[in-house]
Amino acid sequence: MTLTLEIDTAPTGLPERAAWALRHTLTRWLPHKVNREDRPDGTILLTSAYPLPEPARTTGDWLHRWATEAPYRVAVSERPVAGAGWRNVTYGELLDQVRHIAAALLARGLGAQDRIAILSGNGLDHLLLSLAAQYVGVPVVPLAEQYALIPEAHGRLTYVLDKVKPRLAFVDDATRYAAALALPELAGVEIVAVHGDAPRPITPFRELLKGDTRVDVDAAHAAVGPDTLAKILFTSGSSSDPKGVLTTHRMMCTNQAQLLAALPFLADGPHRITDWLPWNHVFGGSHNVNMMLANGGTLTIDSGKPTGPGFATTLKNRTDRPGTMAFNVPVGWGMMVEALAKDEALRRHILKDLQLVFYAGASLPQPVWEAIESFCLETRGGLPLMISSWGLTETAPACLIVHEPIGRSGVIGVPLPGVTVKLIPDDEGRCEIRVKGPNVMEGYLDDPARTAAAFDAEGFFITGDAVRFVDPGDAARGLIFDGRVSEDFKLETGTWVQAGRLRDTALRELAGLVQDVVICGHDRGEVGLFVFPAKGVADPDQVTRGALTDERLMARIEERLRAMNAHVTGSAKRVTRALVLAEPPSLKDGEITDKGSLNIKKILTRRADLLERLYDNEDPALIRV
Repeated sequence: MTLTLEIDTAPTGLPERAAWALRHTLTRWLPHKVNREDRPDGTILLTSAYPLPEPARTTGDWLHRWATEAPYRVAVSERPVAGAGWRNVTYGELLDQVRHIAAALLARGLGAQDRIAILSGNGLDHLLLSLAAQYVGVPVVPLAEQYALIPEAHGRLTYVLDKVKPRLAFVDDATRYAAALALPELAGVEIVAVHGDAPRPITPFRELLKGDTRVDVDAAHAAVGPDTLAKILFTSGSSSDPKGVLTTHRMMCTNQAQLLAALPFLADGPHRITDWLPWNHVFGGSHNVNMMLANGGTLTIDSGKPTGPGFATTLKNRTDRPGTMAFNVPVGWGMMVEALAKDEALRRHILKDLQLVFYAGASLPQPVWEAIESFCLETRGGLPLMISSWGLTETAPACLIVHEPIGRSGVIGVPLPGVTVKLIPDDEGRCEIRVKGPNVMEGYLDDPARTAAAFDAEGFFITGDAVRFVDPGDAARGLIFDGRVSEDFKLETGTWVQAGRLRDTALRELAGLVQDVVICGHDRGEVGLFVFPAKGVADPDQVTRGALTDERLMARIEERLRAMNAHVTGSAKRVTRALVLAEPPSLKDGEITDKGSLNIKKILTRRADLLERLYDNEDPALIRV
């Protein structure tokens, strides 16, 4: 069932706000329909009531389809680093260039047994190389550019390079990446660069574009199938060393078929997105890029990001190339709302064709959601579909998605067609979530032990995440993310501490004073807090053995934590002690992932002496609450 503009009243069960949205949106959407099975052991299985369409065999099928149906439509755009205007590649040109590069790879003897490491960030040439490698079955390994650009992160880069042992490595600028290219792990590896110089031989990218007529590209492409390895995507390593997720064509193609089934307006294109999300992450590199290629859309590569100077670039790019769909993380949406609030003409320009507002990575603050709604109503008299989703690197990525108007933030949706969700409830209504489906990986690179530990006896992938029902009596209302089960721990009393939820509460209560916090207390009598202070809030000279002892800051933190504790009962929800750490999280020592999140295990291990001091009631740096 597809609901359209002509609908005047909402189906039974939709919120009143969504019923109003139906009369004003131009986006086709499907109402949530969920099958639920309650097992005798208390576990719950959820599936979509919609069928899974037949997916494409390989990502190359998308290129052939659109090169035939829309050869002159722009597939990818990029603003050059130097010069004016945009560099545009049509679908006809895209297929032609991909085939030429694929031929050059085959002529070098590269095959399924080899790896291509991509060290630099998003870019048109990066995409051409990645698609060409997939076209003839050579796996690519896109890596976080921070690994190569920040000397303190070279340890993470060498770890990954040692795991994948690439035959070829790519950077856009050899000069900028010269230090990384000099690493011994890349000795003997052919380096391909678009431009720049390095203290070693470099193959210009234009040489790959020349192709090679001596090889049979058609035969190599015909040998690529759904189970051919397309990418190795490394997890962020928030709880351990990064794991290489073996990502096949089947996983990526199935996920796009699932998304099209849930979001039928994707077929009404051609759609356009201007997107900055990094391609070493599954959200940007598989979800967003592939959504455009699978549906014949236009991807504009945004070289900005949601930082001060980076957002100025994003705003310029989205002004020049406003999309029909917009993807972002919550902090990026917050910055966009601030910019739109100042400029009515900009609001009309950016929002006029928008059919989808999508956020992921964290919950979007409700005021930001409502501001986007208000701007859309003001500028176009109706609302786009405003949604979120949930998935992981191991699931290619989407498993749950919101695909009906809901009028609120925080909901991560219902199962996509073809996905089976297993929920394991606790006594408080919180559920561990596990998933199974054709978009789920079969294993990690050269890591049978962690692969075996990743699946339960029924073959469900153990995600480590927790969710709650929006309405326990109506699964179609969707699920809400509720932290990481894998971060939870027990106090010595046997009481479980839901660390993710408590961290969110502490960050909210300590806003303005802290950069981040770590919840402590495993096998201890009380919950404690490591505090990484915000810049400028403490006197950096007041330090005692690695802990800040600025009495003014300590008093403010104590006051805020006492106020937080006043609203809760039970030892698992009360923070009774805190320590302000003088040293910020260390990228070099693996305390920060490439996503910018904290590696909790690494922090607690590396700072074991400070953890002991947190539970020493006589320590002068201790904040006792």
